[in-house]
Amino acid sequence: MTGIIFGLLAGLLMSVQGVFNTRIMDSSNMWTTNSWVHLTAFATSISIWFFAGRENLLSVFDVSNKLYLLSGVIGAFITFTVIKSISSLGPAYSTMLILVAQLVISCLIEAFALFGTEKMCFEWSKLIGAALMIAGIVVFQK
Repeated sequence: MTGIIFGLLAGLLMSVQGVFNTRIMDSSNMWTTNSWVHLTAFATSISIWFFAGRENLLSVFDVSNKLYLLSGVIGAFITFTVIKSISSLGPAYSTMLILVAQLVISCLIEAFALFGTEKMCFEWSKLIGAALMIAGIVVFQK
């Protein structure tokens, strides 16, 4: 149940953040907005770390595959692409496309056991579900 609540909360926060970021960009520019978003995220994270944990900050460098350290770079490009998508297509259509892309890529990551994930067997129901989501986007656009 906790996972469902956090999943729904993540979707809510991502939708609101995407619109907020797009509105910030209206009075600024893309990379200033992106910098602000990540600077405030960093400040929030450091503040929470200071009060909640204080584990060794440098322990992130102990990760087995150093490629994973690029997650912050990916985050900057996620913010960029979400802002561009919402400003071009609007929040609802953008979110639908983003969700379908996340679902398809996540299924591929699981199917091929990429990035240290557990291999999951292919299931036709997953393919049908993704196809139904894509059909939903087409219906939504009509």
